[in-house]
Amino acid sequence: MWARVGDRLIVGGATVGDEGRDGEIVGLHHEDGTPPFDVRWSDTGRVTEVFPGPDARVHHFPPHDTKATTRS
Repeated sequence: MWARVGDRLIVGGATVGDEGRDGEIVGLHHEDGTPPFDVRWSDTGRVTEVFPGPDARVHHFPPHDTKATTRS
């Protein structure tokens, strides 16, 4: 499992019927994007360090181009 800042971590619920949690990955501890991740949870807004388990998956988003483009 790997991620970039801005990707979404989705963790399955602990019991049947529990929809689980999701959050934005806001920090990485390793240059190769492997866990742990710093995640801002959508339900609380808190940031925690997460070591994802087997019930977790990463939703990757395309990287944003930080260069401004101008047209003449």
